[in-house]
Amino acid sequence: MKIVAFDTLHADAGRSFSFLKIITDKDIIGWSEYTGISEILRRKGLTAVIESLLKPLIGRDPREIERITNDLYTATRQSPFGLNQQAIGAIQNALIDIKAKSLNIPVYELFGGPLRKRIPLYWSHFALYRLKRGFDTHQKEEIKDLAQMAAHAKSVLEQGYSALKTKIHCFDESGGTGYFPCFGSEPGAPELNLSPLMLKNIVNQMSAIRGTVGDELDLILDLNSNFKPDSIIRISRALEHLGIRWLEVDVFDADILRDIRQKSPIPIGGCEMLCNAKSFAPFFSKRSVDVPLIDVSWNGLLESIKIANIADVFDLNISPHNFTGYLATQISAHFAAITPNLEIMEFDVDEVPWLGEFFTEPLRIEDGKLILSEKPGWGMDVDEKTVLKRPPRTKLD
Repeated sequence: MKIVAFDTLHADAGRSFSFLKIITDKDIIGWSEYTGISEILRRKGLTAVIESLLKPLIGRDPREIERITNDLYTATRQSPFGLNQQAIGAIQNALIDIKAKSLNIPVYELFGGPLRKRIPLYWSHFALYRLKRGFDTHQKEEIKDLAQMAAHAKSVLEQGYSALKTKIHCFDESGGTGYFPCFGSEPGAPELNLSPLMLKNIVNQMSAIRGTVGDELDLILDLNSNFKPDSIIRISRALEHLGIRWLEVDVFDADILRDIRQKSPIPIGGCEMLCNAKSFAPFFSKRSVDVPLIDVSWNGLLESIKIANIADVFDLNISPHNFTGYLATQISAHFAAITPNLEIMEFDVDEVPWLGEFFTEPLRIEDGKLILSEKPGWGMDVDEKTVLKRPPRTKLD
């Protein structure tokens, strides 16, 4: 079997969703997803890296996954991590899909079979796509105030999810918005200071949700990179009485995150933006994080398994970072199925209603759990005709 061609596809689903297709001479096609937030960085930049790394692989046997992966690491040795690792991850995941399909088995069977076939999920980005900047695109009922947002948490319970994760939401007379100065969508960067008013807003938000759902639901608050360490500690102490499952932060220094964790009364989740096991290792050895978040699309399944194994040595349960499309969700589910030290898996419930049309198989979710597919490979492919009918809204050329 040989690789004869490849292609990248992009589609609009509220943001651009990106897919890699690797074609073999045996009519077996491997798929992976590398969707992200940034149009330029992800759709244009990462695609260019993927294509440049794949061109020399034409004629290679796609089933030699470890050999090819190590050759790609050699080719990118002077620029490890970042987009290069994410490109390798996308290529590796498509090759794994080919390998499993060639054997007519699901991917998880390549790794000794599943430990679990029902993957526990938490509802991610709770309410975000129902605020004034997203409800129309995602075709959801708009949430205009804190009371409506708290009431919406009841639907999380009703659908069987055991946890939700929310960002910081701010409401005024015009409706609600997310708070993301670290991404440049609101003022506050580069200082990233925590005002007394914002601290009060955060406490009110989490208190309203907790008051609505009681103790039946785990609550996770994602702060991203919106505050400096001292502010993160102040927030954690102000929320201590609410029983938050974990406070999620994006900090790239293991010593700084360790200091936050030691001073925080709330468990700390993090590391979702890290790529490869060597980057994760100091966060484990220095006891910097309670819940490591691993992105399987960015790292590749093989590297993600290595990271989870190291976490297990330190008696840490991991959570797959999964804020993308349904193919990425399937890929993360296979990882979750074979990982002994699994906490819970992220899943975006409030996607656009047509997202499922991009894939040949539906996701099966029952009572807040993803039912593992028994079909070969990842269990679903990309419907190319449907993807091509919805080109990305933003032109980058």
